Amino acid sequence: MKHGKKYVDSAKLVDRAKLYDSNEAIDLCTKTAKAKFDETVEVHVKLGVDSRHADQQVRGAIVLPNGTGKNVRVLALCKEDKQDAAKEAGAEFVGGAELVAKIQNEGWMDFDVVITTPDMMGQVGRLGKVLGPRGLMPNPKAGTVTPDIARAIREAKAGKIEYRLDKNNIIHCPIGKASFGTEKLQENFDTLLGAIVKAKPAAAKGQYIRSCVVASTMGPGVRINPNKVG
Repeated sequence: MKHGKKYVDSAKLVDRAKLYDSNEAIDLCTKTAKAKFDETVEVHVKLGVDSRHADQQVRGAIVLPNGTGKNVRVLALCKEDKQDAAKEAGAEFVGGAELVAKIQNEGWMDFDVVITTPDMMGQVGRLGKVLGPRGLMPNPKAGTVTPDIARAIREAKAGKIEYRLDKNNIIHCPIGKASFGTEKLQENFDTLLGAIVKAKPAAAKGQYIRSCVVASTMGPGVRINPNKVG
């Protein structure tokens, strides 16, 4: 793969053979984010589990102390008695069956997070084939199916992120923008890794965190020593 000049220059700052401490890696990551836009910093964590087994799933949600730096557009699907509270909490789109139909029939997808109440799941469940592949399907484990919809909306706006394994047993999560600086990104990183470690399945054997890499949107990956995180 051929990389641009900025990437090549940034890559020279990173020792690919070295396992960095997290603060050093995050600092390097902010220095190698040289795009004209404010790059997102992401963490990629490979775990020593097998996601094919139900007792080795790692999934949850956490509110990052410094947010993600992204303006999250929230769709709240609830019945009329909860709709005013959802609007007051800051949801951009609030409705019930009519918005479910809009997604189903028109392919409407102008939102980043879907939050719903348990009594709506009978209708929302029909959207599984549409929302599921995009990672938008509400789930109780992620806190996006809840009777307290107003609280869930406020948390989403404050920087709540969901973490879960992909088919290669890797978790991919944003921890903020490069402009946050090392200190704020480190706080978000520690919060995320702490949650992942806490979610370790009892069935997991051997080394839990196999590898950990931090990278900005357009920058090179920086490897973190997996024995020094969590």
